[in-house]
Amino acid sequence: MENRLRLLYALQQIDLNLDEVQEMKGDLPRIVAELTTRLKEKESLKTETENLVKQSLVSRDQTDLEIVSLKENIEKYRAQQYEVKTNKQYDALAREVDHAQERIVQLEKELEILEGTAGVGRADAERFAVEVEALRAELVEKQQELEQVNKEHEEEELQLKHEREKIVVRLSKTDLRLYERVRKAKGGKAVVAVRRNACGGCFNRVPPQRVLELRKNDAITTCEHCSRILVSDEIVETYNLALQQ
Repeated sequence: MENRLRLLYALQQIDLNLDEVQEMKGDLPRIVAELTTRLKEKESLKTETENLVKQSLVSRDQTDLEIVSLKENIEKYRAQQYEVKTNKQYDALAREVDHAQERIVQLEKELEILEGTAGVGRADAERFAVEVEALRAELVEKQQELEQVNKEHEEEELQLKHEREKIVVRLSKTDLRLYERVRKAKGGKAVVAVRRNACGGCFNRVPPQRVLELRKNDAITTCEHCSRILVSDEIVETYNLALQQ
């Protein structure tokens, strides 16, 4: 049991050091992640807008060709009206002319809408392009800053992670789950020493009887106020001596 307590305390100290390394990075990891997400979203929006413009222009050209074709048909129908010999044939051609003219009116309205859509789309795409470039430049800048910070602390962080893994593999799954649960709930500090009969986490008084039991190092004891794992001075001293060796 004493060894389990030593391992939990050692794990806590390593995690506190890792937390300090992360604090040195500040908000850079979060900023880089957010900028990356925003850039992908803006690039996607830019691509969608450009595709919309292309499709609008294709539809516009197709509509324009159909209008030209209908106008040619109208001229053809009117020419044929001079050649027919019966009123029935004349009226049939007149209906074709009317239908073609109605279709042209409809297509011209659609053409106007497509032109407007393409125009707005072009403006939006240009704006998105500027925003994409600005985001990309900002992202590159923040990535370079983060890379510099990572480089400065890379060796220390790798060493700490290596030491952490060596401890984690020696802990039982039950102890590790308890530690991780308390650490998450208590802002990173799960294992604390009792100082002057007070919890090193919440600083509330620890009953004398519990302090005596704690010094036996034969059970995992938690603070009745904050639920952090408590360890004795002996555990702390042993850890500090090991660091000095």
